[in-house]
Amino acid sequence: MRVKYFPDTDTLLIDFADRDIAETTDINENVLVELDEDGGLVSMTIEHARASVNIEDFTFQTAGQESL
Repeated sequence: MRVKYFPDTDTLLIDFADRDIAETTDINENVLVELDEDGGLVSMTIEHARASVNIEDFTFQTAGQESL
């Protein structure tokens, strides 16, 4: 997974998978999801990101993993 922020357009792009995009669906006027040919989530685009999410407080956490 990759997260990219483009300050010049205030756009946040979250890539979940490295697959070709077959379809883009508008969730609302600022959020788009991109799907592969099987309907799987490929990425999400958030326009006007600063008004929608707290970009400065981004963290990543893996929870609940057990050692094998």
